[in-house]
Amino acid sequence: MSSLIWPFCFSILSLAIAQAPCPKNQSTPLLQFKQGLIISPPRLQSWIPNSDCCKWEGIACNNLTGFVQRLNLCSLGQLPISGNISFSLFNLTHLEYLDLSFNNLSSSSIPPSIGQLKGLVYLNLSNSGFSGQIPKEISELISLVHLDLSTSPLFSSLSSTPLKLEDPDFKTLVQSLKSLKELRLDRLNLSSSSSQWCQALASLPRLTIVSLQRCSLSGPFDESLQKLVSLSEIHLDGNSLASTIPDWFASFSNLKELHLSLCDLKGEFPAQIFQLQRLQMLDVSYNIRLSGYFPYFPPNSPIKNLLVSNTNFSGPLPDSIGNLGSLIQLELNNCSFNGSIPVTLSNIADLLSLDLSFNQLSGGIPSLGSQRIQEIDLSHNLLTGSIPTSLGKLRNLTRLNLKNNQLIGSIPSSLFTLPSLKVLDLSENGLDTSVPDFQAPQSKLETLDLSENGLNGEIPGSIFSLSNLKVLILSSNKFNGTLHLESFLPKSVNLSNLDLSRNNLVIEFSSLNSSNGNESFPHLSTLKLRSCNITKFPDFIKTQERLKYLDLSDNLLEGAIPNWLWKLSLNQLNLSKNQLQELGQLANPSSSSFTLDLHSNHFSGPPSLPSAAIFLDYSNNLFSSSIPESIGIYLNFSIFLSLSHNNLSGKIPSSLCNSKNLQVLDLSHNNLIGSIPECLFAIDSLIVLNLRENMLQGSIPDRFRSSSDLRTLNFNGNQLQGEVPLSLSKCSNLEILDLGNNNFSGTFPSSLGSLTHLRVLVLRSNQLHGPISDTGSPGFYALQILDLSGNNFSGPMPKECFQNWKAMQEESQTNSTQILQYGFLYLSSLYYFDMVTVTMKGQDLEFQKILTILTAIDISNNAFEGVIPSQIGGLKGLRVLNMSRNTLTGPIPDSIGDLRQLESLDLSKNHLSGSIPLGLSKLSFLSVLNLSWNNLSGTIPKGYQFQTFNAASFAHNPGLCGYPLDVACGQQQKNSTTNEEAKATSWEFVLGGLGFGIGGGVVGRLLMAWKDERLWYFECVDRVLGRLISEIGLNRIEAEEEGEDGEEKEGVEEDSLDQRFCVFCTGLDTSKWKAVHTECSCRDKMNPIDPI
Repeated sequence: MSSLIWPFCFSILSLAIAQAPCPKNQSTPLLQFKQGLIISPPRLQSWIPNSDCCKWEGIACNNLTGFVQRLNLCSLGQLPISGNISFSLFNLTHLEYLDLSFNNLSSSSIPPSIGQLKGLVYLNLSNSGFSGQIPKEISELISLVHLDLSTSPLFSSLSSTPLKLEDPDFKTLVQSLKSLKELRLDRLNLSSSSSQWCQALASLPRLTIVSLQRCSLSGPFDESLQKLVSLSEIHLDGNSLASTIPDWFASFSNLKELHLSLCDLKGEFPAQIFQLQRLQMLDVSYNIRLSGYFPYFPPNSPIKNLLVSNTNFSGPLPDSIGNLGSLIQLELNNCSFNGSIPVTLSNIADLLSLDLSFNQLSGGIPSLGSQRIQEIDLSHNLLTGSIPTSLGKLRNLTRLNLKNNQLIGSIPSSLFTLPSLKVLDLSENGLDTSVPDFQAPQSKLETLDLSENGLNGEIPGSIFSLSNLKVLILSSNKFNGTLHLESFLPKSVNLSNLDLSRNNLVIEFSSLNSSNGNESFPHLSTLKLRSCNITKFPDFIKTQERLKYLDLSDNLLEGAIPNWLWKLSLNQLNLSKNQLQELGQLANPSSSSFTLDLHSNHFSGPPSLPSAAIFLDYSNNLFSSSIPESIGIYLNFSIFLSLSHNNLSGKIPSSLCNSKNLQVLDLSHNNLIGSIPECLFAIDSLIVLNLRENMLQGSIPDRFRSSSDLRTLNFNGNQLQGEVPLSLSKCSNLEILDLGNNNFSGTFPSSLGSLTHLRVLVLRSNQLHGPISDTGSPGFYALQILDLSGNNFSGPMPKECFQNWKAMQEESQTNSTQILQYGFLYLSSLYYFDMVTVTMKGQDLEFQKILTILTAIDISNNAFEGVIPSQIGGLKGLRVLNMSRNTLTGPIPDSIGDLRQLESLDLSKNHLSGSIPLGLSKLSFLSVLNLSWNNLSGTIPKGYQFQTFNAASFAHNPGLCGYPLDVACGQQQKNSTTNEEAKATSWEFVLGGLGFGIGGGVVGRLLMAWKDERLWYFECVDRVLGRLISEIGLNRIEAEEEGEDGEEKEGVEEDSLDQRFCVFCTGLDTSKWKAVHTECSCRDKMNPIDPI
């Protein structure tokens, strides 16, 4: 009986408690609070006077007393509440739970009266637009367990003055909140306590969740954090901690989530953290200085989300990754992982997202076991083999990206029929078959990119039948046949981006005169038909009102640009590399971001420009006359202007200086005259100024400013003179300076050494003189190309130079090759490529794109003297070294053998002596070698590349022997012994011999008439003079004729022992102590002499 009475009594008691109404002193403050708010219906419609407030929206009361304990006005997913907070709210002193999050209370700050709510356990004011200083009264709410004052990115703009925490500071705010378990202050500026945050958190012993994302915290992590043994979630993303992660993080045994992305972490990530038994979420992405590897993952690991993208993690992916049975998200992109993709990934049944892109993974693509997977990104790796057909069975797959690998073979037709697939990117591989035909009427495919493969055959019509297709990119393949677009495009009703460029296609269009014919075409925004053998402008383009990007470059278009084309609302128009002759009626573009590329056509006459264009490339045409004086008015918005490689003449208009947004100005390879307008150097936005190969005169104004953003300055091939301006050293961003082939004078501009970004310095063929540097001058640390050839620089090469050139000391890797270029339009593929001329392998080579691995030193044709410093061996990345035609002495340094990447070495026409270092023969990349015209001796080393060089590389070194010379080293030893004995000859005999030679001139005319005796006499003199010259250690050189181009021609190579000397044709250069011998013209002269 009693068992029936007790439940009945309990239910009666509960009913009595539930029916307790809220007192008037509870409803009145709430109604006053509502009056200060701006509310959109139906919010708070239940808040009616004289009704039970415990039944109002967002209100919960104590069942016994009716006092309001919970107020929840969170507007997440609803229309936000705005207005001001009435102080009456804080009369609800029994409140334990207050949530005003996701509202718009931007007109107010957090009232200090909040301190009256002593019983608050839960306080959430996040994303509510509060501004100003956080009141210190919050620190008096000692019962708080949950505190959230955070702001998410979407709501950070609600308040013009975001919340701040200065007085009190972070430590003062939280040190009394001993009951706190959850603390969220995201995007709250804690910079005033940036280094004390760890100690402040350590004072909260019950803390389990801490979120301080983007709070301006700094590192390192303090050991006091170890006290927080209950921590289960750590969110510190977006702080510049610049610290390592301590090993003791692995002692947080309760840790479930660790978020440390974008923290500038460094060092090695503790591998033990991956093995924490409760860890479910780990995000250390976007810490490019953070390294690490994956350890063994134990079975049944609870990890669900593993994100280490954009770090320096490396090594293979362990097979134990298959033990992560709970994994749903694996993002390892932009790391340095290598090896194969583990086949054990097939064990992960719940995987939804897999991103392994931008690594060095190799081998084939394994099967994936998760039928739930939605996204797969394996792009930018080294994967090989064929595309597995198992991918065509993943029915939930929405995105598949295999771009930029080494995949071959065919494309499984099942990929096109996957019911959920929206994005398929197989570009930049080696797929080399035809694209299969397929039937997929229910396909959701929106983006299909098969570009840059070897796909061939005809494009299947089924591709154009994909009704949801928006982006179709088939460029750079081997598709062939004739494609009638009017037969296919009407089927692709949603197509907006079409690229068929660079195939073997012939694109044909019917002349559609009726508007109805054109209306059946999809509304394209991007159309790229580059290199499609198009001979006329397609008519259907006339009605493409949404078209923004049109590329018809590298086709067979000729004649005039149709006028209707200029009336389209295009943003980008590329008609380059055609045979067009007339611009037509150039109309002003509708967009100020218009880019126009007309380079490499046959346009002539004066150049006419549209107004408001940001990119104009008129290079490589036949434009003539002068540049319009008023050109500046067309360039108000322009950032790029190229008129290079035309026939323009006259002066550079000063109106160009009005182009305040101009970043690239290229007027090179024209016939421009006059001086460079000084105002050009006052355009602070200018980054590239190329006036190469004109006929400009005068000097460069010494008016460069520290505000200048110049990166490239190229005046090569003009008639400029004067000294190199000292103010160039103010251009702190300068990377390329080319002043070669002018008439500059003065000394070496050592002040340029302060330019820490300067990579290329070309001063060749000027009239500069003196030493190249003082030992105390700055260092040219970034220099990779130095060309000082064809000047009159003198003195020794300071060893400090080779020690300072840090960029040349790094051994470059071909897989990390970059191009010196400037991307001048954000989110576009438009770049300006710098060029430079380098004397390499005996020829002047013009590099249209400067690779970062191209390192060269050319100091040839100067008057440098002294020995070659041994420090040159420290330039490990050097590929070209030319020191020819100087007066360098001493041996070739052994350290040159350390230049393992050297490809071209020219030390010819100096006074170098000694043997050839054995290390030179081990330079496996060396393809050009010239050591001729020196005083080298000994045996020519054998091995590696030395076996490929001919005798010309070593010619005119009397002491050298061995292959490839015809002089055997045994014979050389014998001749050397003879020479040693002969060196006892005194100078008296030498001078006597020379006197005899001079006296011989008196009787020379008589000998001319006496043939037999004349020949005998010449043979005797040749023997004596040849022996004397070799005895005193003088060098015999052949006189060199000047060619038409001003370059010296190499003399005919002859055996030094058989060389004929003649007293009438031999002179002594006393400044260099050399016997100078020209070709003897008198020994065979047979003209008879008149008898006396």
